[in-house]
Amino acid sequence: MNKTRMELIELTAIYADWALESIPRQYPNHVSLSLRGAKDLAEPRHNTPIFYGCYDWHSSVHSHWMLVRLARLYPEAPYVDRALALLSSNFVPTNYVGEFKYLSAGHRQTFERPYGLAWLLQLGAELRQWPAEYAQAWAVGIEPLEQLAADRLAKWLEKLTHPIRSGEHSQTAFAMGLALDWSRIAKETGFETFLVERAHDYYRLDRDAPLWWEPSGHDFLSPCLAEADLMRRCMDRHDFGQWLAQFMPFLPITDEETWVTPVQVSDPADPKLAHLDGLNLSRAWMLEGVASKLSSDDPRVSSVQAASIHHREVALASLTDQHYEGTHWLGSFVTYLVTARGID
Repeated sequence: MNKTRMELIELTAIYADWALESIPRQYPNHVSLSLRGAKDLAEPRHNTPIFYGCYDWHSSVHSHWMLVRLARLYPEAPYVDRALALLSSNFVPTNYVGEFKYLSAGHRQTFERPYGLAWLLQLGAELRQWPAEYAQAWAVGIEPLEQLAADRLAKWLEKLTHPIRSGEHSQTAFAMGLALDWSRIAKETGFETFLVERAHDYYRLDRDAPLWWEPSGHDFLSPCLAEADLMRRCMDRHDFGQWLAQFMPFLPITDEETWVTPVQVSDPADPKLAHLDGLNLSRAWMLEGVASKLSSDDPRVSSVQAASIHHREVALASLTDQHYEGTHWLGSFVTYLVTARGID
């Protein structure tokens, strides 16, 4: 489903507006913190002066990532001036210091681990790829946060004896994929090697993915497809094709699209049930990732691509601007999908 550049700009303008409205919006706010005293009860803007809006910290991080990516890819888009103004007001030295102070506190070792930390690395990766002078200055400012996130993830994964196969924020496969992409952009070869080795430790021997168990009712990530999307980053084309045959032996060899079916959201105003809109979007890009690593003549490609397109169409048709429960984060997922982030 190829869109023209103008069509993509028109599509992403809808979701850029969502981010531009949500990033400065401090309330409602879901705060994840361990109280060590009354001073921890400060307003979100005081504790995390960049990522205080968008209902929660991680949504603010990937909403910033979204604006950075769109401004980098489509500098002529009508929303870019507003995006740059907002980014410029947030990405200032005192705010970087405040974010680092909050994240580096010893009693916050588990804060936003792994999901939010992985998205922070994606934000850093996007800034590193943007040659504009102001973007490079922002990249320098965020680098201490990047290194903190990478160090936290590495120390945690080194001790984590089993992968976390959830469909929400705790999932390891999705976070490792984002972190691995960052390591390659940042040329952090030691971290890259570690992540690839850990992915093999966790997933290399997996067989017969229980895709029929999905989804759980609050999923926005597919445990099975996220694992496949991670492993395609960790193997060459031949090895991945063989691994996938063991992991998903049920993949059709026709252009069937319903071997994995999109889900419907029963109440988009419920912040947990709205996760399923995100599941359709993330499934679509994970399926695209899997297809991108298979040989063009692999008979499974057509069914993987067909399922991806089906999920994309259902997801984009069902999104609504009526509920902040979805608008504060789903635009980032649309952007990740339609701009093919994570696919070489």
